Amino acid sequence: MRAWLRFFGATREVTGSMHLIEANGHTIAMDCGLHQGRRAESNEKNRSFPCAPDKISAVLLSHAHIDHCGKLPRLVREGFNGPIYVTPPTRDLTEILLYDSAHIQQEDTAYWNKKRVKHGDAPIEPLYTSLDVEQTVALMQPRPLGEPFEVVRGVRASFHEAGHMLGSACIHTRVSNGSRNPITVTYTGDLGRPGMAILEDPAPLPLCDYLICESTYGGRESDDPEPMPDKLARIINETIEHGGKVIIPAFAVGRTQVIVYHLHQLFHRGKISRHVPIIVDSPLAVRATEIFKKHPEAFDKEATEFNHATGSIFDCSTCEYVENVERSKALHDRPGPMIIISASGMCEVGRILHHLKNNIEDPKNTILIVGYQAENTLGRRLVDKAKHVRIFGEMYQVRARVKTFNGFSSHADAEELLAMTLPLAKQARKIFLVHGEIAQSQTLAGTMRERGFKEVVIPQRDQSFEIYS
Repeated sequence: MRAWLRFFGATREVTGSMHLIEANGHTIAMDCGLHQGRRAESNEKNRSFPCAPDKISAVLLSHAHIDHCGKLPRLVREGFNGPIYVTPPTRDLTEILLYDSAHIQQEDTAYWNKKRVKHGDAPIEPLYTSLDVEQTVALMQPRPLGEPFEVVRGVRASFHEAGHMLGSACIHTRVSNGSRNPITVTYTGDLGRPGMAILEDPAPLPLCDYLICESTYGGRESDDPEPMPDKLARIINETIEHGGKVIIPAFAVGRTQVIVYHLHQLFHRGKISRHVPIIVDSPLAVRATEIFKKHPEAFDKEATEFNHATGSIFDCSTCEYVENVERSKALHDRPGPMIIISASGMCEVGRILHHLKNNIEDPKNTILIVGYQAENTLGRRLVDKAKHVRIFGEMYQVRARVKTFNGFSSHADAEELLAMTLPLAKQARKIFLVHGEIAQSQTLAGTMRERGFKEVVIPQRDQSFEIYS
């Protein structure tokens, strides 16, 4: 039996995840993510595939983040009509994220077409539309964690807890044609960190012949997540004492829910005032929170017990969820103290920009950064202690305190990645490092070789490798 692994996305970069197994006359994609970056490069990559979409037999989706699922509607638009296997929470989160993405695609296209018409250029089409998302969602087939299922004839797969976000999973596949020992491949997807809030810790990686491993933080060490709630309480109490507002840019799915959960626990334990309003100002975050509530089976023991004790880990007496635009605007004139959590997480688009504009010049306020900030983003400029920043084309003096917490990261760091992968070192014939900037992947590759892995490869885009049983 001959089979191949082919790498098409998130190779030597951290976006656009897509890897393929080619065996028994079938092509199976693991993830189909949107490339995010410079406009021209992203547009080209997001409109291309490693083969004709109608030649792909099935998709195995690791989780709902857009860089892993966001190109699925384009795949469907161009002819894919096979099953998309997901965990139940991933199915629900992917639906709302893809509809949100389609809305952005359509608005973005409308904006650029106005400019193109003025210059006499032909209009462009969006990458996909809401109709494409509807057809994509119809193809999703949920499968529970830990239960093997047939993907296509001769290929079976199973999902295993990855601990990265609600519903996230590692994917284990067994490829056989009945005449020889099966070839086993484990794809980590994105791995979470042990001890993170709400979710179960990552499960042990299934033993395999070939391992495809993320390397996002392959050369970094993250802060311990344990002290984060106490640090959060201290910052909030200091700001409240001055009558200020705490402004928290946070990704709508995952980070927002973790922050709300920690705040609810702090209220419950008397660590912060029960009278301070918590405002979640993001329509997508509101919808995502409802999906978290729908899947308590994914909670860890602590979250489950707190859920039973309080009725909901995401609802307390002063917590407000804001979808309406007018209610969002009204927050600008509402006096503090209060805590506002809003998207986007890197301060590039969305309602968070309005909250920053209205609060950044008041020294009573605190801007709390709780996630990774990419280069050339407003969030990164705040982390780098810029004295002035541009928001909506106008310059503002940064007089509010800016605090950065790194312990809320949902990606395993270098030592955590090594701890999870080392049990596979003796059996795995080859390790492929993906989803990492080249420096991070190279650092992790070097350490893996020192720790006993036989062969560690950092594949390039559209590179194939034959695999054997």
